[in-house]
Amino acid sequence: MPPPSALDVEAATDTQAATFIERLSINGVSARRSKAPAISTGLATYASSDMFKSPGHGKPRAKRWDHILTQESHSREFSSLKAASQLLKTPGLISLGGGLPSSTVFPFEHLQVKVPKPPHFSEPETKDSGLLVQAGKHDGAEGKSLYDIHIAFNYGQATGSAQLLRFVTEHTEIVHHPPYQDWQCTLNVGSTAAFEMALRTFCTRGDYIMTEEYSFCTALETALPLGLKCLGIKMDEEGLLPFHMDDLLTNWSVSERGAQKPFLLYTVPTGQNPTGATQSAQRRRELYAVAQKHNLYILEDEPYYFLQMQPYTGPDAPDIPPPSSHDAFLDALVPSLLSMDTDGRVMRMDSFSKVIAPGMRTGWITASAQIVERIVRHAEVSTQMPSGVSQLVLFKLLDETWGHPGYLDWLIWMRLEYTRKRDNIVIACERFLPREVASWVAPEAGMFHWIKVDWRKHPLIRRGQAVQLLELEEKIWRAGVESGVLTAKGSWFRAEGGAGEEMFFRATFAAAGEKDVTQAVERFAKGLRVEFGLLDHDGAVNGQANGHQ
Repeated sequence: MPPPSALDVEAATDTQAATFIERLSINGVSARRSKAPAISTGLATYASSDMFKSPGHGKPRAKRWDHILTQESHSREFSSLKAASQLLKTPGLISLGGGLPSSTVFPFEHLQVKVPKPPHFSEPETKDSGLLVQAGKHDGAEGKSLYDIHIAFNYGQATGSAQLLRFVTEHTEIVHHPPYQDWQCTLNVGSTAAFEMALRTFCTRGDYIMTEEYSFCTALETALPLGLKCLGIKMDEEGLLPFHMDDLLTNWSVSERGAQKPFLLYTVPTGQNPTGATQSAQRRRELYAVAQKHNLYILEDEPYYFLQMQPYTGPDAPDIPPPSSHDAFLDALVPSLLSMDTDGRVMRMDSFSKVIAPGMRTGWITASAQIVERIVRHAEVSTQMPSGVSQLVLFKLLDETWGHPGYLDWLIWMRLEYTRKRDNIVIACERFLPREVASWVAPEAGMFHWIKVDWRKHPLIRRGQAVQLLELEEKIWRAGVESGVLTAKGSWFRAEGGAGEEMFFRATFAAAGEKDVTQAVERFAKGLRVEFGLLDHDGAVNGQANGHQ
């Protein structure tokens, strides 16, 4: 008889399970935990989101997706060793079956980090008044904590530790409250890995996947070696245009395209990379309706979801007051596709990379139990589990130190920080960029500013010279580099490759200081003026060095 699957839910007794009917609120977390099964402090402990979330009585169950699972995905079996580790919690059991080393040979006695004390989140405040948080090797056995070096630094389950999985499951329910019963979360090593797993779960070589006309280049580069073709959906200032996707799918010709009708959509709805566009709630509802019409499955990649900003008001207008409470903050967020997903047709990818630190290499997906189970089977024989060091640090920070209220306080602080950064680059553009050839829309979320350049006004085009658009893009980009600023070419992000009808450049405003960003925009403006032969601030004509007259 084979060992039980790592995602089989054991029969619950009165002391193991509870019924959670109401939507989880921040204030309800403690009560929820008091009724839920206790988290084991053993090694490689089995855990599932079902232990920590509402069962969703009265909600529909997710659709089944067997018809789009690949042969590779269908053939994945559970890991015998990881499944057998469920038995480690058996009282009195002596394990000689696993390959776990003893923590006595781990050269770490304790781990200490200094973290912000809410609401004092800035770097100087943390340096002066931050909290020293420590994890010891045997805190669990000593009754000091649910998670320690002995547990975290050893092998674990592909779902991630129960300690951190509980937190992200609660967080997902607080923020999104998925409207179907059998949703689950599982931790991973970041959204790029999750995306690659999803492609191998759903797609076969030769398939098309749909995405925004301009999309995250790493996602495109992940799909290419798998033999997948990307189909770009046209965009406007709110991102992907559902009616264009509907039209493409309605009129799909297998003979002309040489492939079956696409069934998978990859989208970054908030602060989209590279365009910075954010889909409105209405746009997301329209997108979901098209997905239902054509029975699509959606990969919702949301690393920038909590980098939604205050509305841009201009350089001289007063700031809009920040959210006054946690509820006000959550209400100000654009509803996610997950929050609209009554069918279980969305796999949402979340990450700590943009809201905590990318080096954590820790994120999670939320999807139906069927899809989560397939992804977990994949992770068991590839990434294995997220870094135990990262999981321990995140648990100590998010669960033991901040809790859900402190984490939302941090996200509110991040919202205001990114609002200030966004305002700075937009004001710089308004001050320096030549509006004769440059235009932009202030981003509502994310890290990127998308600048459109009217290439039709370039002197070479006006003189009727034959020049390829990619060559002209390179020429303008080089002019910026020679002026001392590095931007990203829009063509690098084209889903279908090559040049589009328009020309764009992406500027990132997250990392550089405000003065450097302002100076960089001024330098980019100089490069544009040189290339286009425009008047500079002194009234002189630029461009002689580039052959402009």
